[in-house]
Amino acid sequence: MQQLAIFGGTFDPIHWGHLLIAETALHQIPLEKVIWTPSRNPPHKTAALFEHRVAMLQIATRENSAFTVSQIEAKRRGSSYAIDTLIDLSACYPNTYWHWIVGLDTFQTLPRWYRGQELAQMCNWLIAPRILGGETIAQSELICKQVTQQLQKQSVTIHWQLLHTPLVGISSSLIRQFYREGKSIRYLVPEEVRSYITVHDLYTR
Repeated sequence: MQQLAIFGGTFDPIHWGHLLIAETALHQIPLEKVIWTPSRNPPHKTAALFEHRVAMLQIATRENSAFTVSQIEAKRRGSSYAIDTLIDLSACYPNTYWHWIVGLDTFQTLPRWYRGQELAQMCNWLIAPRILGGETIAQSELICKQVTQQLQKQSVTIHWQLLHTPLVGISSSLIRQFYREGKSIRYLVPEEVRSYITVHDLYTR
């Protein structure tokens, strides 16, 4: 049975922090492949056009043969829900043990996701610790255990582990803010991604 991971998100834009998280997961588990899955219609936020975000992902990941960008949500109507993504990808990749890469902030909200109790049991969760909030690894583990306890009260069993990621405090929102303010985003994103953002002027407004 192959071991694959889904790395979902808006990736608006993808940055070095995302890439370090995926590379860490690839070797820590280890995984055959990380499938980057950008949300077409994130339910709780607005984002740059799906086509732009896919293009930036393809640019940033094309030199790593273990990374692949899925456009499985390209034809989806309405909001993008994680469980639909996993079901659709399972049809494309049978005989797979699934992992899901997610940041600590997002993992905390899992009990409130659409069909979250069902999804929680369908894969192993790989948690990237929150860097910007200044939490220690021990604090991150405590937060994950609290999520586990919430789900156990609903008779849901979940498997998770923390990723041993390098501490890089970069966020997509910070990059968008810097770009809007005319500040340099060099070295926050891969250089070709920075060029793409500049050419298409994605985040001025």
